[in-house]
Amino acid sequence: MFDLDKWQEIFNTIKKHPLRTLLTAFGVFWGIFMLVLLLAAGKGLENGVNQNFSSMAKNTMWIWGGKTTIPYQGMKPGRYVSFKNDDYEYLRKQMPELLYIAAGTTLTGDYTINYKNATGNFKVDGNVPDLNKVRPMKYSEGRFINQNDLNEKRKVAVIGTRVRELLFGQEPSLGKYIQIKGVYFQVIGCFEVENMGGSGRDDSEKIFIPLSTLQGTFNLPDRISVFGIAPKDGYDPLVVEEKVKLYLATKHLVSPKDKNAVGGWNSGKETQKINGLFFGITIFIWGVGIMSIIAGIVGVSNIMLIIVKERTKEIGIRKALGATPISIISLIIQESIFITSLAGYFGLLAGVLLVESFKDMLSGAESKNSYFTNPDIDFNVAITATVILVFAGALAGLIPAIKAANINPIEALRAE
Repeated sequence: MFDLDKWQEIFNTIKKHPLRTLLTAFGVFWGIFMLVLLLAAGKGLENGVNQNFSSMAKNTMWIWGGKTTIPYQGMKPGRYVSFKNDDYEYLRKQMPELLYIAAGTTLTGDYTINYKNATGNFKVDGNVPDLNKVRPMKYSEGRFINQNDLNEKRKVAVIGTRVRELLFGQEPSLGKYIQIKGVYFQVIGCFEVENMGGSGRDDSEKIFIPLSTLQGTFNLPDRISVFGIAPKDGYDPLVVEEKVKLYLATKHLVSPKDKNAVGGWNSGKETQKINGLFFGITIFIWGVGIMSIIAGIVGVSNIMLIIVKERTKEIGIRKALGATPISIISLIIQESIFITSLAGYFGLLAGVLLVESFKDMLSGAESKNSYFTNPDIDFNVAITATVILVFAGALAGLIPAIKAANINPIEALRAE
């Protein structure tokens, strides 16, 4: 490997045919370059999707009431399933699998939210303190609803950033009173979370008040429309979801086969699907990248065959002077590895530099809800690519090297 005579011969060969060597090396360069870009793009997409799930507790699920479609125990189809406060109490106290459980309902009807002369049309949800655990929120001001607010049915409100902006402008919102259907509520917090899942609207335009206050103040007693649940570690979220749904279906006389009556969304299930999708994408990317590298390696192998043919007489003289087949093979393979590794290194370097430049451009422009963020190259990928390059270089030179080692010295000396 450190034979100076061999390296001198390798560089002389490259110097004699620089364009041929450059075009051959470009195939390997391009294969590694594209592999790096594709892997970075896949990682950026994965990071973006995971970022949009990061604002929820692990394995969060949401369960809501729907409309029955199957008759059951004398009950006709077409009933709307509405959960009750005792459903919440049962799930909270009797199901040890649950770490957090939030129970909420939405204020219905036509109404506006008022503060002095400012008016807005915002969604008002009644909920419980555990919502802040199931769906963690950041606060620019104040806090979320606590247990005392719930127990004492306090008329307090936590508003989204858009609500604060439209109602208060530059004025501080904490401690101020807003009117909801003519009832005054004191603002105790302002949250910054966006896209709290499935509503189809900007959740910065949402207002939270204690569930007990909404039920008592606006004549919606004993009504819950949705549960937000985070199971404890060690419990399968899909099994927990089925257990909760079975309890609610049995309690409200719903057929276990009626999938529309008790609906749900489970982030654990979605996470499994996403992980499977990204695993498939990674396999596809590696497949495309390796095929591109193989195409470059074939080019290197072909060039090495040409080099062996051009140097037939030289190789014959070497063998006539006592050169062993191993020394001939090592010379050809060493040259092949050198060309492949050098081209691959520059392809890897160019790919990493382009990815880092692109990442810097995105850092100032991407939003919190971007589905493509922080494209990155894993250090293990670089190591793997390097190993592939060395192996591929050796493989590319193996056939030409064996052919060179089998050259008959007498026939080689007769060759023109």
